[in-house]
Amino acid sequence: MTVHAVRPVAVAPISAIEARGRGRIRALARLGLPLFCAGRRGHSLALTFDDGPGPYTHLALRKLRANHDRATFFDVGQSMNYFAGWVSREVRVGAVGDHTYNHPDLAVLPPAQVYAQIARARAQIARQSGQPVDLFRPPYGALDAAVLRTARRLGLLTVMWTQDSGDSLGANYAGIIRNVRRALRPGAIILMHENRGQTIRALETLLPLLRHRHLRSVSLPELLATDPPTVAQVRHGAAACGGVQISAGSS
Repeated sequence: MTVHAVRPVAVAPISAIEARGRGRIRALARLGLPLFCAGRRGHSLALTFDDGPGPYTHLALRKLRANHDRATFFDVGQSMNYFAGWVSREVRVGAVGDHTYNHPDLAVLPPAQVYAQIARARAQIARQSGQPVDLFRPPYGALDAAVLRTARRLGLLTVMWTQDSGDSLGANYAGIIRNVRRALRPGAIILMHENRGQTIRALETLLPLLRHRHLRSVSLPELLATDPPTVAQVRHGAAACGGVQISAGSS
């Protein structure tokens, strides 16, 4: 696959609500703990897409725009090289977070390599998006104390999920819909992957379903601006997110 040169692209300024959310993100990042969900008091949740950009990114963005929804994209550095220009398009439909440079299992790497993987991707996303990077998700959900310390050192909030769609585990579009439907509630963070055709197909049902349930998907900065978790909730981890099954090893 050809690697294309990427030039920095100017993007629209961060909105007031996103700026407020990023302030909350910085405060949560200082706790050095993973986030599994936001508060549960509003009408919004966060669809998040890992492993992009990829061949279906344009379709995910098109469907989100058509339904007036927003999302968060956890991008991989190498994928940004192969699909040049898409990071700047993603930030117009939400936020972009760090998913490392080439998607290793960070829990088995020495600290210096963990730092290099995260820092290299963070710098690349900032360069291509024109915006600060303050969100991080570990590949495969592989998390230990050293990874959390590194993310905190880099000023990043480690974001896990309330519900795994199961798309990277082989679920077809009906299975993805069934898995996600279980967690359609305010404050939920849903794990999906934008490089899966079955996921794109599932969005055709899931996005209208959000509207039917009087919910909408927003970016994580927007969600944390309007419906932030309490510190106590974050300290309780996944257990404070409504008892939804948390899958590991799939991101």
